[in-house]
Amino acid sequence: MKKIRVGVLGARRGETMINYCKQAENAEVVAVCDKAVYLLDEVRRGSEGLPIAYYDNFGDFIKHDMDAVVLANYANEHAPFAIRAMEEGKHVFSEVLPVQTLKEAVELIEAVERTGKIYAYGENYCYMAAPREMRRLYREGKIGEFEYGEGEYVHNCESIWPEIAYGEKDHWRNNMFSTFYCTHSLGPIIHITGLRPVSVTGFEPTKNDRRFRTGSRCATFGVEMVTLENGAIVKSIHGDLYKNNISYVVYGSKGRMESAREDAQNGGHDRIYINADAFDGDYGTKTQIETYLPAEREEKSRGFGHGGSDFWSMYYFIEKIKGDETADTIDVYEALDMSLPGLFAFRSILAGGAPMEIPDLRRKEERDKWRNDVACTMPDVAGDMLLPTTKNGTPDIPDEIYDSQREKWEKILAEREKQ
Repeated sequence: MKKIRVGVLGARRGETMINYCKQAENAEVVAVCDKAVYLLDEVRRGSEGLPIAYYDNFGDFIKHDMDAVVLANYANEHAPFAIRAMEEGKHVFSEVLPVQTLKEAVELIEAVERTGKIYAYGENYCYMAAPREMRRLYREGKIGEFEYGEGEYVHNCESIWPEIAYGEKDHWRNNMFSTFYCTHSLGPIIHITGLRPVSVTGFEPTKNDRRFRTGSRCATFGVEMVTLENGAIVKSIHGDLYKNNISYVVYGSKGRMESAREDAQNGGHDRIYINADAFDGDYGTKTQIETYLPAEREEKSRGFGHGGSDFWSMYYFIEKIKGDETADTIDVYEALDMSLPGLFAFRSILAGGAPMEIPDLRRKEERDKWRNDVACTMPDVAGDMLLPTTKNGTPDIPDEIYDSQREKWEKILAEREKQ
């Protein structure tokens, strides 16, 4: 069986994709690119004997003879690299998030349509055991038509901030806004229901001490209240609240499904609960309450990150390239359905909580309005459309914070180099 030849940009987050290709029957890693030489050295040490080429610049890397590219670089830089890769004839697997601006969203969609290459969005939380099972059951009609849902992704990153922002003052994590990183919470609900978001209202707190003391200029968490095309509503919450949690709930016209919260002791957030009636209007007379851990689809996903979901997101991408039209990938349109609510939620926040319509960029006639919209919080991209990082402006954080974070990172790096 011919294996799909994969190149990986970003050796840190890309490690799990590299490992997938080493073990997979349908793919092989042939090139790795990263500007950090020490990360390339780590991959070399763990890949001895494998014919992998190593690059420290994207220009040379993208010319390598390969079929597909994994983009595991900075989360605000995926779209330009995806467009370049597709124009070079490569299929693309993009890590979170798909775009930073509306301009990039238009350009990304048009690149997919123009090149005909496969674009798969790597929102791995959609492939966790509970959301995946909820999607299957919803599509079978288990709870009827979707009416309301909640997605929650809370990850207190304060203790690991030196390892993920490196003390870089201008790192994207230190300059994003509160509703930017929204697809871990909202994405699974979109993927379960298949419904498009049409409007959003955003919220963020004013108590942000925990974020600011790491050097992040972002509010501690963000909330999106999203209306979908059928009139249903979704509450999406994500950010750095103190205690971690991952959970999802979907209400339908004849029942409810939900995953267990992070603190559940019997299977954690993989466990699913179902409370559904036989049909709409049969309330309580034939209720069947079920709870179980969805069966492992295949043993080979064990050991992969995020509950095995890192395996499945890559597996389906490779299978789609090989011609399986039923492979459960997230295409560019669905990727934007998951991410655009975050961009517009922040505009809502800056407008005092006014609801914002979300454009359907599947429709070519809607694209021109956003074709030159570069509004974001990164000065080198936004120019005169620069947004503040919070609704109260961009905080002034002392350089000493970044010096301290950088020192912690250098100590961590020194310890790694000794190993």
